Amino acid sequence: MVDHNSDSVIIIGGGVIGIACAHYLNKAGYSVTVLESGSLAAACSYGNCGYICPSHVLPLATPGALREGMMSLFDPSAAFQIKPRLETSFIHWLWQFAKRCSARQMLETAGHLNTILKSSAAEYRRLLAGEINGTEYRQSGLFYVFQTTKAAEEFSANARTVAAQLGVQSRWIDGSDLRDFDKSLKADLVGGVLFPDDASLRPDRLTEQWVAMLKGRSVTFREGVRFQSVERSGRLITAIETSEGLMEADHFVLAAGAISGRMARHFGAALPIEPGKGYSITLDRPAQSPRVPMLFLEHHVGITPFDSGFRIGSMMEFTGFDTSIPQRRLDQLRASASHYLADDLPKSNVEEWYGWRPMTWDSLPIIGAMPGTDNVYLATGHNMLGLTLAPATGKLIAECVQGQTPHIDPTPYSAARFG
Repeated sequence: MVDHNSDSVIIIGGGVIGIACAHYLNKAGYSVTVLESGSLAAACSYGNCGYICPSHVLPLATPGALREGMMSLFDPSAAFQIKPRLETSFIHWLWQFAKRCSARQMLETAGHLNTILKSSAAEYRRLLAGEINGTEYRQSGLFYVFQTTKAAEEFSANARTVAAQLGVQSRWIDGSDLRDFDKSLKADLVGGVLFPDDASLRPDRLTEQWVAMLKGRSVTFREGVRFQSVERSGRLITAIETSEGLMEADHFVLAAGAISGRMARHFGAALPIEPGKGYSITLDRPAQSPRVPMLFLEHHVGITPFDSGFRIGSMMEFTGFDTSIPQRRLDQLRASASHYLADDLPKSNVEEWYGWRPMTWDSLPIIGAMPGTDNVYLATGHNMLGLTLAPATGKLIAECVQGQTPHIDPTPYSAARFG
């Protein structure tokens, strides 16, 4: 390994993506500082459902997504909701998203997602087997449960397609066998599809343990430091101006999630990232808790039984950078889960959360060199897969900074694809 201790890297963004980039850059010998405007891993890295899901190869842009989004204009309770905004960038984003809502585009994107998902799952297995402990990690699979035969058949057809084309394995569990598989489920459900290679962990435990390990390896983390602007010389960024003054480095990584698009303008780049708002509630485990994480697609809700609690999360709202947590949305999460779970959910120790997912119009992350610069790299736009894709992203960023041949083809994730 080349010793890069004389080379410094500043990472803008202290979520799970920034932490992963710090891990692999530190491992490569760089002196790494992570800047976070708020608290470390307190946004989308905190309140998600904790899925590590290599099965999640299908993008948001599917043949039925556009119709569902348009119908949401007339249904305030729709889980997938688009709020009209007269902003040129948002209108352009929606147009580009709509162009990709076809079966051909869906399968092409699925192939690109499959490559990086497999890489990240392999990295997680290595990290969680030796370097990072105490995350409540379990490889128990991810179970998609259905109320209606129509929804089950549509999903099963997609599952067969991704199995045939991409090797993503799953198995059907009939409604008559559901209670034997998991006694927490109601008896009147038609069945479900289990993806056995998926796993879960508690995201806040992961980031806490990861940061603690990296601090022990001389990575510097600075909270409450706001990025403001850049200083540049030609194609090189020489320093960034922050709320705590000017900070110089040899290399910079922008890993600021949904606000990366706003920040990228200071570097002279345009990134099509829109905030996709989601919610979760975390509470005590029900008396008869599910034994595996589950997704209820007909209601767009996911659940995760942690060792230390129980989380319900979902929704996809394109409402801009809205900071509210409407009680009706939290009530909707509970009500949706109750269609599938036999026991009532506890009302104790409830923690409420929202976060902005960094959504790209093609459902692919943005990883690699920032256009127009020679020493700035992008690690953002992970849509709903930030936690899952963190290790592969960090590994790719470290390879790019070092000028190494990447372990997977980075072309589909390059910002150059936006023109």
